[in-house]
Formats: sequence, C-alpha cells, structure tokens
Amino acid sequence: MAKIKVTQVKSVIDRSERQKRTMVALGLKKINATVEVEATPQILGMVTKVNHLVKVEEVK
Repeated sequence: MAKIKVTQVKSVIDRSERQKRTMVALGLKKINATVEVEATPQILGMVTKVNHLVKVEEVK
C-alpha cells in the first residue's frame, strides 16, 4: 500500500472538537509536525476532513 506524508500547517485553535480529534488521531499535535501513514481509505477520509489544516505529499 502507498504511503503519504501529512504535515500540519495550521493551528487547531478555534476549530471544532471533531477536527481537533481527527488531527490527534492522525498523530499531529503541533504545527510543522509530520507523520508518514499508509494511504488507507480511512486515513484518506480523515485527511479530507482536515485538508485545510494539513499538507499532503506522496512518499515514493
């Protein structure tokens, strides 16, 4: 399965509790934090919900 690199680029302050929990579930707690995760449908759905807060790159 492909991997993606997800980097938090905006703060979760003044965001809904659901978006905050999604960011924590992705493993992102601070701005500029980066995680590499498998590109499963579940993860891609989570990234879609917070796409305005993160930057996504494909890992080769």
